[in-house]
Formats: sequence, structure tokens, C-alpha cells
Amino acid sequence: MILPATSPSRLTRRRLLQAATSSVALASGAALAWPAFAQDAAAQAAAPQQFSFDLLTEEMRAAATEAYVPGEKPTGFLGDLKYDDYRQIQFNPEKARWEGTDSLFRVQAFHMGWLFGEPVRMFEVTNGTSTEMQFSTDDFMYYNDLAARVAPHTPLPGVAGFRLNMPLNRPDIYDELVAFLGASYFRALGQGNSYGISARGLAINTASSEPEEFPRFSRFYLERPPAGSNTAVVYATLDSPSVTGAYRFVITPGAETVMDVTARLFFRTDVAQLGVAPLTSMFLFSEKNRAQFDDYRPNVHDSDGLRIRRADGDILWRPLNNPPRLSGSYFGEESPLGFGLYQRDRAFDNYQDTEAHYERRPSIEVEPLGTWGKGAVRLVEIPTEFEVNDNIVAFWVPEAPVKAGDAREFAYRLHWGMLNEDPDAPRAHVYETRAGHGGVSGVENSKESRKFVIDFKGGMLAALPADADVEPIVTARNGDIHSTTLERIEGTDIWRIVVDVGASGDATVELGAHVAGYGRKLSETWLYQWIKA
Repeated sequence: MILPATSPSRLTRRRLLQAATSSVALASGAALAWPAFAQDAAAQAAAPQQFSFDLLTEEMRAAATEAYVPGEKPTGFLGDLKYDDYRQIQFNPEKARWEGTDSLFRVQAFHMGWLFGEPVRMFEVTNGTSTEMQFSTDDFMYYNDLAARVAPHTPLPGVAGFRLNMPLNRPDIYDELVAFLGASYFRALGQGNSYGISARGLAINTASSEPEEFPRFSRFYLERPPAGSNTAVVYATLDSPSVTGAYRFVITPGAETVMDVTARLFFRTDVAQLGVAPLTSMFLFSEKNRAQFDDYRPNVHDSDGLRIRRADGDILWRPLNNPPRLSGSYFGEESPLGFGLYQRDRAFDNYQDTEAHYERRPSIEVEPLGTWGKGAVRLVEIPTEFEVNDNIVAFWVPEAPVKAGDAREFAYRLHWGMLNEDPDAPRAHVYETRAGHGGVSGVENSKESRKFVIDFKGGMLAALPADADVEPIVTARNGDIHSTTLERIEGTDIWRIVVDVGASGDATVELGAHVAGYGRKLSETWLYQWIKA
């Protein structure tokens, strides 16, 4: 929609929240010098200002006509903080904003330093007026020998980000609901979830021929929810060399936590690839590629598939992969109903990880609001050997090119939670994908082929007998289909397609499969990219 007239590494993206909330570690012995801001930070605080989303929008529109000015990284105490120092800092929950009020929400800040050098400023919005929140060393707890090196009552120029806590799972416990920390990254939870997948405000030139850019949220404005309200409203300013933006998040927690996002963007420069509503996750291995990892766990992933709801009602399911080389897939769409990264497998037995509990990781669906027009959902898969690396990215790429001086608005709804399959859905969903050497078991087979086993469950297909007049529809591009079978697994409601595919050299084979019968499509569409290495 058109409006009217420095980068964290992939390794550290996953550690952003882990570092901020980790247990106390041993201190480093480095001395911490005190910064110049200690005397005058409070004096520089902005006076209360009139505030609205439209006023914030016009401010960022004007900022896009000016040269980008990166935030100043502090020297002294904050500039000297290292990893071990940072792990010894926690926000004091007794200092939470809105503590002692009748609001259901509490605000806690993340400390500046280490990876988070540029200050993020925070404001409280009441009755159309914004007042800056002031933070000092009194708001944080410093452990071990770091405590002796931090002077009390020292004003801070800002924070690294914040989290909202509220009684999500029990009325007597304030659970962490959402956290904004690092560039434009944020995470949220539905009931019963534990942190996994992240979202971002915007992606610029991700996995493209141009250098990737990481816009950052530099200011947040938080409306204090009235008594009993189950909704929080957060505004943010976005800034980078290429773009400025004004964002509005309306956050409603529950079994499925919902965020209504409005992003108003103003471009300083041309952008080679704009990524709207980006999602970032991790996939290490599953039944498809477990043989590559000597690990007692059957599966290790935050998400196991990309799900796209097409405008015509069809559903595409693309299982995620940990490829041998960087992989990118584009799924051309016009005004899709939704797309997201899902964790479909919810059984503890399929993970066996009592610490990570991957079965609790939230899924996210992006539901476009309004007409997004033509474009593509892009999926980026990055090779990794370790589960600390976020190696999966998915986002919407508009077809219309972005030029300097353009203004765009995107509205969408993020659904965070278990997002389990609808038991009344008419079409079967992809229940599991497995892969291995092609050919017949028990004999030596050619390494030029691979076997894919796709299980479909639910829908009207589940009620059909084994001799029903249904058939597998399988396609392969850049490869040859050697054999295909379809059968109902006895004693279950699962139908299984088994397909052997051959390819030569280092081909990238695009596969598709679904079950059809009685003049209709009986399953969602399974898609996969086999990179033959």
C-alpha cells in the first residue's frame, strides 16, 4: 500500500535474549571507567511532548529527507562492558515500570553494553502526551565483583530494549510476554510456549547481492494500559541508512498472542530487496537429515516448515532444511491470506530435550491486512552445524521496486502460539516428511537417487478406506521421478506418498506432491527443495 503525499551476526541473534536473562557468571576483572554522561543525562531528558501515531509518522517522514546519523556508542563504563560483565546484570523487578499500578502489564528494561552499544530511548504515553522514562544504575542488579565497580545513582543515556510481563499462564505470576532487543528483533509467546522464533521490523537485502542492512528501533513509546485491559500498545521509530519508519504494535496476549502491526516506511535510497514482516528461526535436523548429526535427540529445530495460505484457499507446506549450501526459494503470490514458520511437531518424544523443550516453541503466522498485491514469500535457508545459529529467514518481497523518496505502508497481524491444525479442515495436512537413500532396501543403490516419504493426516482423506479412488500427484523439476506409491497406513488415518527421485551432478531439484480424488484436491500441497551435493 502506498502512503499519501551494523549488524549482529547470526550466531549472536539467538543469544540476544539468552545473554540478557542468563544466570550469573564469573566476572571479568577489567576496570570500568565512568562515562561523561553520568553528570548530565538527566538534564538532557526531553520534556513532555504531544504524541500520536500520525505525529510520529510525520516526524519519520521528515527524517527520511535528511542524511542518516548512526547512534553514538558510549565510552567509559558502558563501552567497556564485555560478555562476562553483561551476564552479571539483571533488571531489578522491583523497579519495573507500572509496578504498583492497576495495569496487568509490567515493563522491564535490558541494560546497554556488550552487543547493545547504541542507546534505545523509551517513553510513556498518557492522555496524548509522551514523557521519557529515565533509567539509572539503580534500576539494575550487578553481581559479583561488577557490583563493586558500578556507582549507584548513575543516570543511563538509554537502554538496550525492554520486555513486557503479564499474567499469561497463571493469574499470580507475571510471565514474560514479549521482548524487543537488538536491531528490530522481537519475540513473543502464547500460553504454554517458550522462546524460540523471532520476528523483525524489517529486512533489507537479506541474502542478496547487496550488503545486508539491519534497521533498528531507536525509540519506543508505550501506552499504559487502563485497569483490567488485556491489550498493550507500543510505538517505535525505525532508522537505517536506507529507510525510516513509524511502527504501531497492538499486543493482545492469550493462548494465541496476537499483534496487529502497522509499518509506515519512508525510503532514503533505492532498496534492492525489501523484506516485509520477516521471521527468523532455527532448523538443525529432523527425520529428513538426522543421519548427518551424531545426536541422541530425534529432532532439533524451532520451526519445521513454512506454511503459505494462498488467496484461493490452497495451503502450501514447505518442510525446512539445513542445506549443504546457501539456499533461497521464492513463492510467487498475489495477496496471500497468510504465511508463517510453524512448529507442527508437538510431541516431547520426538525431541527428548528436557532443557530446550522444542515442542513448546511458538509458531508464527503473518496475516496481511488490506491488499498487499503481487510479490513473493521468500525463504532463506543457511547451512549450520550448531543449534545456536538462527539459519532460517522468511519474509514478503513486494513486486513493485522500492525507490528513494517512496513511502509504503504495510499492515499485518502476527499470530504467536501453538497454532495447531484445525481438526475440521477439509484437506489433509503434511504430518511428517522423511528422506533417505533411494531404491530398494537391503541392496546397494545408486547415490544418484533419493527417497522421500510424505505422510498426510486429517481432513476428508482420513475417512476414506484403503481402496479409495485417490491418487498421488507428484512433480519434479531438474530431476526424474523413478517411482511413486500411495497407501493408507493400516490402523491409522495417515496416507503416505513414497517417491524416488533421481538427479545428476549437483542439481537443485524442486519437488511437489499432493493427494487428489473424486474431482478435488484432498490434501495441502507439499513442496521441497532437494539440493544434491
